[in-house]
Amino acid sequence: MPSFVRVAPAQWLVVALATILPAIQALPPPSSNCQRFCGNIGIPYPFGIGQGSPDHCALPGFYLSCNDTGNGVMRPFHTNVEVQSISLLQGRARMLNHISTACYNSTTQLMDYSDWHLRFHNTPYRFSDTSNKFTVIGCQSLAYISDNGNMGKYMSGCVAMCEISGDENLSSGTCSGIGCCQTAIPKGMQYYRVRFAENFNTTQIYNYSRCSYAVLMDSSDFNFQESYVTSMEFNNTNNGRAPLVIDWAIGNETCEVASKNQTAFACVSSNSECIDSTNGPGYICNCSKGFEGNPYLHDPDLGCKDIDECKDKQNYPCYGTCHNTPGGYDCFCPSGTRGDANNGPCVRVVTTKVWIAIGICTALFFGLIIFLAVEWIRHKQMIIKQDLISKRDAYFRQHGGQLLIDMMKIENISFKLYTREEIELATNNFDDQGIIGEGGQGTVFKGHNIDSVNNPVAIKRCKKLNQDRILEFGQELLILSRVTHKNIVKLLGCSLHFEAPVLVYEFVPNNTLHYLIHVQDKASIRTLGIRMRIAAEAAEALAYLHTLNRPIFHGDVKSANILLDHNLAAKVSDFGCSMIMSAEENLQAVKGTMGYLDPEYLLNFELTDKSDVYSFGVVLLELLTRRTALSKQKECLVSVFKVATKEGKLLDLVDREIVEQDNMVACQVAGLADKCLAMTGSSRPTMSQVAEELRRLVHPMLHGTGEVHAGSSLAVQAWSSTNAAYDYTSEATTDYYSQTKKAPMSIEFAI
Repeated sequence: MPSFVRVAPAQWLVVALATILPAIQALPPPSSNCQRFCGNIGIPYPFGIGQGSPDHCALPGFYLSCNDTGNGVMRPFHTNVEVQSISLLQGRARMLNHISTACYNSTTQLMDYSDWHLRFHNTPYRFSDTSNKFTVIGCQSLAYISDNGNMGKYMSGCVAMCEISGDENLSSGTCSGIGCCQTAIPKGMQYYRVRFAENFNTTQIYNYSRCSYAVLMDSSDFNFQESYVTSMEFNNTNNGRAPLVIDWAIGNETCEVASKNQTAFACVSSNSECIDSTNGPGYICNCSKGFEGNPYLHDPDLGCKDIDECKDKQNYPCYGTCHNTPGGYDCFCPSGTRGDANNGPCVRVVTTKVWIAIGICTALFFGLIIFLAVEWIRHKQMIIKQDLISKRDAYFRQHGGQLLIDMMKIENISFKLYTREEIELATNNFDDQGIIGEGGQGTVFKGHNIDSVNNPVAIKRCKKLNQDRILEFGQELLILSRVTHKNIVKLLGCSLHFEAPVLVYEFVPNNTLHYLIHVQDKASIRTLGIRMRIAAEAAEALAYLHTLNRPIFHGDVKSANILLDHNLAAKVSDFGCSMIMSAEENLQAVKGTMGYLDPEYLLNFELTDKSDVYSFGVVLLELLTRRTALSKQKECLVSVFKVATKEGKLLDLVDREIVEQDNMVACQVAGLADKCLAMTGSSRPTMSQVAEELRRLVHPMLHGTGEVHAGSSLAVQAWSSTNAAYDYTSEATTDYYSQTKKAPMSIEFAI
C-alpha cells in the first residue's frame, strides 16, 4: 500500500507498505449505490470509495478513502496521500506530496531534518516524468532523490545556492540554481525518497534563510518566488505539501495482449478504444472520437455516448444544415445554395443569366465611377495648377519681381532669376534631407543641376519680406550680385515665385569656422597661423564691403557665417536676407546673435560699420581662446576676456593648442580684439585698419615658417574629405531683439 513515511533525522528507515495488486478478472459492473463524489471531487470508475464493499465500486488497486480534513471538509485519499483530481481522458491523478525540510533549530543550534519518501509499488500509479520535477529550494541546499534504499537504478541530486549578503541575485519566476533548482526524473518510477547533504546547511545563514526544502512536484504551474528562500511561505502554502501528478494504468499488459482476454479487458464500453500507457506497463481507455462518457462502464447512460455536435455550435460550427451521426455529424448547404458550410455561410446559387446581368451592371457602374474619378482628378489638378500659377505670379509681383527685371535691364548684369520649377527640382521640393543649415534668417538647402557653372549650389529660403522695402530689396540684391571678392560667397541669383524670397549662392564645401575651432578635433588644421590667415581673409572681405560706393554692413558677423573652402580659405556668407525684417508688423527690432551684438547697436538701433567691427572682435576672441561667444551657462566671452585682461591672466585664457606657438602674436591679436570691443563705435578701428593689422601679423607667418601652406595641406585634405557635406547650423543663431529686451541686454553687454 503506497504511503508517505517520515524518515527520522538520526537514521534511515525502510518502511515497506505494499498492496498486492491481484490480477484483473471479470468483475460485475459497479453498483449505482457507489459514492461518486468526495466533497466536491469527482470519483469516476475505475476509481471508487469503500474498499471491501460488495458494490464493486472500483477496480482492484483503485480504491480511495473519503476523509474529513477538518471543519467538515471531505477529501479523497490514497492511504495518507490527498487526491485533488482524477482525469480518465489523460490517465492521470493529481495528489498532494509532502515536502521534505531541513531547518536550523536555534535552541539546539543543530539542523532538524524532516525527510519523506513515497512508495507506489504494486499499485497502478507511477510518478509522471513529463509533469513532475525534483525541486530544491534554499540558499545553501543540496538534496538527493533516489529509488528504493539508495541502492536501486536511479539517484540524482539538485543544489540551490545564493549570495548570503542579500537577495539581489534572486529572481522570482526563475528556477535555475540560484535559490531554486529543478531536475527531471525517469519514466516508470513508483518510489522515491529524499535525503539532504548535511554539509550543506543553514547554520551560518539562519538569520537570512533558515530552511531548505525538497519535493517531487508538478512543475507545470510552479512559479518560484524570492520569499520562498527567506520565509516559510513555500512550506505553508498547502500545509507542507506540493502538487504531484500521477500517471495510472490498468494492469501491466499492452492493449494488444489485454484485448484478447475480453473477460478481464477494462475497455468495456461499445464505443471505446484502448491506449498503451506511455509511463510503464498497462493501458488506459478512452471514448472513441465523437463519443463522450466513461469507457470503463457498460451502462449506455454512463458509458461512451454519442456527442450531438449539432447542439454544440461553439465547438462544432456548422453554417448550413447539421445532421448528427454516430460518432460525428454532417454539415451541408441546403438546396439552392452552395459553399463549405463547415467553414463559412452558404451562398445562393446564381444562374448564368443573372450573372450576365450583374456583370453588365457592374461594368457600367465601375466605368461610370472611373470616368467621374478621372474628370474630378483633372478638375482638381487644373484648379491646383491655376492656383499655383496665380500664387506664383502674385508672389513675383508682391516681391517686386518686375521692378527687379527692369533694373537688371538697365544695369545689364549676369544676375539670374530662377523659376519656381527650377528651385523645386534642384531641392527635391525642399526635402528635409537636403537641409545643410538653419538660422534666424532662413533655411539653407543643397541644390543640384540648377547652374551649369556652379554645381552644386546653396539655396537659401528667406523669411517673409517686409512689404515696405520691396524697392530696396531689388536694389540691394543687384548691389550684392555685383559684390565680387575671393573671400565673399557669391550671390548667383534668386527666385521670387515663393511666399518668401529664395536666394542662390555658390556652394562652399568645407563647413564653417565655428565647426573648425569648436567641433572638429584635429589641432593640426587650426594652428595659430591658419587661424590668423582665416581672420585676415575675413577682415579683408568685410573691409571690402564697407568701402564700396554704397557700403554694405553685414550685421551678423560670427564664426558660423564664415565658411571655409577646400583650402580653408575664408568665405564670408549670409548676405541677401539681411534686409528681411521680422514678420511682425510695426515691431522695432535689431538683428543679430547673442554674444556678438554691438552694445551700441543694441541701444540705438542703428547698424554701422563699427557694429561689424565689434562682432569681428568677438570672432578674434573665439580664434584665440577656442571658446564660444556665449557659453552654455550664458557666460559672455567678451566679459571673461575683459576680466582676464584686467587681472593680467590673458595667457591663461588663450587656447592651449596655440599658447606656445607665438605668444607675441597671440598678445598682439588680443590687443587688436580689445580695440574692436571698445564700448563706443568711435573708439574702435575701421575694418580696413583691422584687416591691415592682421595682414601685418600674418605676413611673417606665411612667408617665414611656411606653416599655413605646405605644412598643413595634407591635414586640410584629410579634414575636407570628411566634411564634403557641410552644415551651416551652429549653436548661436541669428535672432531679432525687440525694444522690450533692450535694457537687460544692454546691461549684460556693458559688463
